Amino acid sequence: MDNDSRSAAGGAVAMYLDLIKRCLTDLIYERDGVSLDGAPFAAETRAHGRDWPVRAHTMIGMRRLDNLQSCYETVRRDGIPGDLIETGVWRGGATIFMRALLEIYGDRDRTVWVADSFRGLPEPDPEHYPADAGDIHHTVRILAVPRAEVERNFAAYGLLDDQVRFVEGWFRDTLPAIPAERFAIVRLDGDMYESTMQALETLYPRLSPGGFLIVDDYGAVPGCARAIEDYRARHGITEPVEKIDWAGVFWRRR
Repeated sequence: MDNDSRSAAGGAVAMYLDLIKRCLTDLIYERDGVSLDGAPFAAETRAHGRDWPVRAHTMIGMRRLDNLQSCYETVRRDGIPGDLIETGVWRGGATIFMRALLEIYGDRDRTVWVADSFRGLPEPDPEHYPADAGDIHHTVRILAVPRAEVERNFAAYGLLDDQVRFVEGWFRDTLPAIPAERFAIVRLDGDMYESTMQALETLYPRLSPGGFLIVDDYGAVPGCARAIEDYRARHGITEPVEKIDWAGVFWRRR
């Protein structure tokens, strides 16, 4: 391939991924309206993942999608083995983007794991997880997106295939049984202390050295942040936590 062809190919990859991100966040359309919390639609707010969008397939905004792309391109470049997983997927946007990354780079050796109850968050269990006492996420019905809807969203992008595996149920029951030996990227979006800790305990030991742990709610939900800090302290994890935006953080496992 000559230099012009390489340049054209690289440009096509960048254009495809940018288009996917703008579709997932619903920034491709200029429109009026309100978000699910009643606030007026604003492109800047949507881009930063600070609203609950009516139509978008993800809440997380462009910065956190850019981070996911950067993490994937790094593990691909460095030959880090393992699959990709998100725990807590809502309408599926981040996992759809994971699958889009595999598709555009011709990566046939990895699977995207889509882990969710698909019926919202669990009621708090303060006896075992005191940090969740009083948590009301289980009452927020818009967080309960059926699996069939998430599958339709994957299909709408032409990305529902055998490189996508759905893991349906409460994390305590499902995550230990995932038949994947290694992960290159683990993305946590479980909001609560319990959901975050259960995902860490099950998946972090399988995160490859050089892989990335991404936390969506660190700056937004105190219970999530506390679970991260407790787990890191308990296991002597000293890799620096890097800020993505107002909510998200990540670190690279040594």
